[in-house]
Amino acid sequence: MKKILTFFLSTFLFFTNSNISFSIEPDVFIQSTVNRAADTLGGNFTKNERIEQLKQIAKDTVDITGIGYYSLGSHRKSLSKEQLSTYKKAFEEYFLKSFSSRLAEYSNPEIEVISKNKLNKNYTIVLSKLVATDSRPEVKIEWRVYTKNPENLLIRDLIIEGLSLARTQKEEFSSIINSNDGKIEALLKNLADFSAE
Repeated sequence: MKKILTFFLSTFLFFTNSNISFSIEPDVFIQSTVNRAADTLGGNFTKNERIEQLKQIAKDTVDITGIGYYSLGSHRKSLSKEQLSTYKKAFEEYFLKSFSSRLAEYSNPEIEVISKNKLNKNYTIVLSKLVATDSRPEVKIEWRVYTKNPENLLIRDLIIEGLSLARTQKEEFSSIINSNDGKIEALLKNLADFSAE
């Protein structure tokens, strides 16, 4: 199960070309971005080249700051501006290294968009599936797309077979902080140590 979650955490990087600057439907956004990521993974690149390309895609299209703030939960309210700035930088480095390095190990996972469900003007859930192969079953994937600016859609969560990856990360971060007397420094060190490996 952990191996499956690691793979799907990596799919946060399946996002679109940063040059898109016009309104696009969330389902089209997801399908086109998955296809583009597959081109990167299946291209004639070294692992390091794939990692750098995936990092750039993430910087341009993923709401890394929003995901980072959500992952802090209520602990965010107790941080000073300096601590929050330090966390924001540490989280971005952690996020980019974690997902890009893991995703670079894979090649051409086939994901098909099935439908979309507009929750409100700010969010749409895009339903998709990881196509089954001889070595893996079909897996349902829901993408939470932030649509407040239709010219700049962003991914804020993936829900894999009912499991929210953003919520899982929030719980993990909270556990680290709470087990260290509520000190954010413990989480910052954890993130920095990972990024420095």
